[in-house]
Amino acid sequence: MRIGLYPGTFDPVTLGHIDIIRRATLLVDRLVIGVAINRDKGPLFSLEERVEMIEAEIGPLARESGTEIVVHPFENLLIHCAHDVGASLIIRGLRAVTDFEYEFQMVGMNRALDSSVETVFLMADAGHQAIASKLVKEICRLEGDVSKFVTPNVNDRLRAKLF
Repeated sequence: MRIGLYPGTFDPVTLGHIDIIRRATLLVDRLVIGVAINRDKGPLFSLEERVEMIEAEIGPLARESGTEIVVHPFENLLIHCAHDVGASLIIRGLRAVTDFEYEFQMVGMNRALDSSVETVFLMADAGHQAIASKLVKEICRLEGDVSKFVTPNVNDRLRAKLF
């Protein structure tokens, strides 16, 4: 069984994340969505809220793809999380060249820690390349419309959290 790990903060989960999840299901038998606790980022949503939002979105994806999708919060090193869930593949989404520079460094460090865990990059769909959780929160905070970037459920939760 090929197990993949798609890690992120997902604060909040966006249509870009969902697109990567959908496409990642084509590569693995089991996809673990690793929700990073990452206190340094100061997330808007609690860990529990982020997990709930992702779980609400993945049900249809799992049924559609036939791939088992689970959500797994983690606070340790990414490579340790991969070991914990039995993943041999880390899946990362790329939007721009700046993402690649950061991810390139991360791959090097992860390979130095465990060369048996491979990283696969999925380029963001052209329609999702500009979407970043940070920008979605800022636009919503300033009363802009983020419905093109998140699902209706996430949009409602963002508005409830901010207003």
